[in-house]
This record gives sequence, structure tokens and C-alpha cells, in this order.
Amino acid sequence: MTTTRPNAIGAPGYSETMPCEPTSARRARRLVRAALHTWDLGHLIDDGTLIISELVGNAARHSGCRLLRVSVRLPDRDRVRLAVTDKCSQPPTAQAPCCDDESGRGLVLVEAMSDRWGTQYRTWGKTVWAELRPK
Repeated sequence: MTTTRPNAIGAPGYSETMPCEPTSARRARRLVRAALHTWDLGHLIDDGTLIISELVGNAARHSGCRLLRVSVRLPDRDRVRLAVTDKCSQPPTAQAPCCDDESGRGLVLVEAMSDRWGTQYRTWGKTVWAELRPK
């Protein structure tokens, strides 16, 4: 297992590179939890940790990459941006699962719980992000 440390990334924020596998969701939740506590935004932890879990899970299931990068930033006092970056250029697709399907709801949850979300494409891959607004 690769061990990395969270890195400060400017405009307050933290990021960490981790294996592109479902078990990395736990590490991603810890990173989000720590950042939100640091910024005195503990009331966003439940939504933030669920969103980052879904973004990491989606990357792990669909990207085929070896590594992913999780970041949590506070670009300004009224916006928290959670993001997962991988080297797959295939766009994420929100599905409409049947009520008894056990998967396929990740991006539907992200859309419902975040203020907004989207994908930023690069020549080498993409970043899927979601924003929360402190109330």
C-alpha cells in the first residue's frame, strides 16, 4: 500500500494521492473530515464525506486507473470544493437505476447533495468535482 501525506494546495486546501480502489474512500473521508474541522465547517462533514465516497467509488469502478487524487479546497468562505482526479478521459454518467439495483446511484446522490457538480477535462484525464455551500 502506498502511504502519502495530505498536502496543502493553496487557497486553503488539501490533497492526497491514493490507490484507485474502493477502500480509498475511507482515506478520502478522513481527509475531508480533517479539512472541514480545520475550517470550522463541521456541519458539512456528513454531506462532504458521502459525496467524496461516491466520487472515489465511481473512479475506482470505472476509470481503470492505478491512482487517483482527492482534493478538498476552500476557494472562498462560502464554497467548499471536493474533487477526485484520475487519468481516464471517459465522462462520468449519472444513471437512473431501478429501485432494487444495488449500485448506480453515486452521481445521483452527488447531484442531490451538492450545490453543484461537474467535470473538468484535461488532455490526460479528468477531475470530477462537487461543491458545498456553508449555510
